[in-house]
Amino acid sequence: MAGSGGTKTRGGKTVFGSSVGILMLETQFPRIPGDIGNALSWPFPVHYRVVRGATPDNVVRGDPTARLEDFIAAGRELVEMGCDGIATNCGFLALLQDELAEALGVPVATSSLMQAPMIAATLPRDQHVSILTISERTLTAQHLDAARVPQGTPVMGTDAGREFTRAVLGDEVEIDFDACRGDLLEAAEQLVTKHPKTGAVLLECTNMVPFAADIRRHIGRPVYSIHSFISWFQSGLMPRRFSSDLDDWR
Repeated sequence: MAGSGGTKTRGGKTVFGSSVGILMLETQFPRIPGDIGNALSWPFPVHYRVVRGATPDNVVRGDPTARLEDFIAAGRELVEMGCDGIATNCGFLALLQDELAEALGVPVATSSLMQAPMIAATLPRDQHVSILTISERTLTAQHLDAARVPQGTPVMGTDAGREFTRAVLGDEVEIDFDACRGDLLEAAEQLVTKHPKTGAVLLECTNMVPFAADIRRHIGRPVYSIHSFISWFQSGLMPRRFSSDLDDWR
């Protein structure tokens, strides 16, 4: 008699259905929907690991490569648990891109800045992408090179604002998000005024995402962010399955 067993399902990991793992800095500031660290921001499940001792200040204003092994260890925990790709929650971690991808053995998306070449390819020839960052003073040519961003790409920071840069990098337990919105709108307006050929704006900082729609409305240009990047990233790790039954869509 022929066997009645069905097709076997392959395992090999502990957790299924959540393909993206996110390495988080150790913080206490509030994370509202839209922020990478608020799980409600994602239309798909994600897993998190906190890299202890890695703070906004010592990553953005310091040298994150000094904590490379801590990021690798936390990333390996996510991979061993079942994540198929790893992201991080700070654009300045582009400096760790190559080392993390090599050490973890899965796709790695450290920084929203990695979108810059793809965004530029979509624009008319006389336009370019421009970057809005939390710290213009410390976003160096080395960061841009690590993310494959062409040198000469315009950059504008929120450093001179009232709330956003100070509160986030200072890891304050309370934040005035209305003031943060004002800081970002003002900086974005200055950016496109100074660089009128800006065809799209790329948000370096993952904490800027809650204000992306406001920025888009204010400056009238497309706005890309870590949310657009990880959404694209996840779509390759776990492609949407479409029905192959023609009767389902006739």
